[in-house]
Formats: sequence, structure tokens, C-alpha cells
Amino acid sequence: MRSLQPASVPTMYFMGVSTGQSSIMRLFPQWAGVLGIEAQLVGWDIPLDASPETYRELVSFIKQDPLSKGALVTTHKIHVLAAARDLFDQLDPYAELFDEISCIAKNPAGLVGFAKDPISSRLAMEAFIPDGFWRTYQGEAMIMGAGGSSRAIAASLLDPKRSGDNPVQVHVTDTQAIRIQEMQTLFAEHPLRERLHLYGIAKATDHEWILNTLPPFSLVVNATGLGKDRPGSPLPDAAQLPGNGLVWELNYRGSLEFLHQAEAQKEQQQLTIVDGWEYFIHGWTQVMAEVFGIHGIQQYVPKIKNL
Repeated sequence: MRSLQPASVPTMYFMGVSTGQSSIMRLFPQWAGVLGIEAQLVGWDIPLDASPETYRELVSFIKQDPLSKGALVTTHKIHVLAAARDLFDQLDPYAELFDEISCIAKNPAGLVGFAKDPISSRLAMEAFIPDGFWRTYQGEAMIMGAGGSSRAIAASLLDPKRSGDNPVQVHVTDTQAIRIQEMQTLFAEHPLRERLHLYGIAKATDHEWILNTLPPFSLVVNATGLGKDRPGSPLPDAAQLPGNGLVWELNYRGSLEFLHQAEAQKEQQQLTIVDGWEYFIHGWTQVMAEVFGIHGIQQYVPKIKNL
């Protein structure tokens, strides 16, 4: 991670693990041009086992440095808030609900933390799941992995405001029992909690038995990080995806084994397959809107997609 020197130009930070490998480092100047802002993006590579003091130091720096405008947070969303909650002057409702932040920004309220995944995941799903899909086909969803993105996706799928256009069941798995417990607590009072089924599994490939129960027109999501942070897929090669199903690989870079497994079955199973690019675009544009005070960010997304 770079030493913390006061910014000399308006600066947004990218708090991740391997930020230099992300496409955003190349795309940010082009996106900034479309949005009419003059700023730079600086990546902060933070180890997965970083101390709470590290997170507090980074958040304090952003808060105190005039030209440090804010940050997008990946991987460390829960840890940043747990370590530095008292440094924020305000949290948005999603940050309070999910106990994580993906966006740090400054506005008249002071230093504000936002959880943007619920909004980004909804926008990404609207791009490939037609209105009325769940009501028409009565499919289910299986989300492999129970981290922050999974919570947001499950919340969007089970949104009671969707007037009954929700999956019949949503199955979520994880190898870490604590994540399953946290998700159980999070959805304990949810109006559609009876549709949510949580499973602790021994290893990432223990999904096939759940997969085999899914009806046609179901959604299968890889939110494990496998295929990006480390090689592999949460499904064995012999696993068969549901007919006429939707397949969402949240990664857009990496070895992408799960995506390739789905592509091999695309014609036979009549699958709709998407990667994480749309999610990536909405995730970044939603954060940039808060950091730089851009109103009506969605009007710029079509042009950004074409860069």
C-alpha cells in the first residue's frame, strides 16, 4: 500500500486486494471524462488479514485530507465499518442494515458510509431478468457464497415491494458458518424470510445436491470468489444447470471456471449467461456519484458501457 501523502488533486481511492489488476484503473480517466470530473484514482492494496488499525488509519486520512474525496471498498467492506464505525458522521440505511460499507464519501453531513451493493445488484439483475420472470415461471435461486454481494442479491430478489415477482425459494450457501449465522440474523424479521434457505457446507463443491432440486427457469449465482481471487468453481464439471436457467458469474476477470462450465451447457440447457461486468459498472458509477456529487448518474451509464 502506498504511503499516505496528502492528495494534490481531487482523489478517489480504491480499497481492495489486487487493485492494479482491475479494469477500472484503465477506465477511470475515460469515465471521468464522460462524467465531467477532473480527478485521479489511487489503488490501495490491503491484505486480507489487515489490522483494525490499518482500516482506521485509511478512513481517518480520507476524512482529514481536503482533496481526498472518498473511496470504493471491495473485499474489506465489513472490516472497514467494524474497525472505523465511530469515524463516520453518518451511515446510509443499507450500511446500517448490512453492517458494511462499499462507499466512503464526504457531503454536508460529514464523512458518510454507504452500502451500494443492494442498488448495484438490482440494476445489474434488471439488465438480464425480465419484469414478471419469477411470477411467470415460478423458478428458484441458488446463490453460492454468503458474503456482502450475496446478502444484497438475496435482499433484492426477496424485496416485498416487487408485487409477488420473487423467486419461489432462495438458497444461499457458504463454507463459513459465521456468514450463514449473520445472514440468518439479518433476515430474521424479513417479510419473505420463509423463502430463504441457508446452508453451511463443508467445501465449495458441495452444491450439486441443491442444484439438482432447482426447477427450470431458476437462477444460479457464483458469489464465492472462486474463479477470481483463487482458481476453481463451486460446481463440479459434471453438474447440470437448470433448463432455461439464468447463470450469473459475479466475476468479470480471472480464470472464470464457473462461467466456462455454464458456456459448455448453454445450447443444451438453453441458458442465459452473464458475467460480472454489468455489476462492475453499476457498482463503480453508484460510488462515483456519491464521491463526486453527480446527480442522475444512470443517464451516463449507456455511454460508459460503450467505452
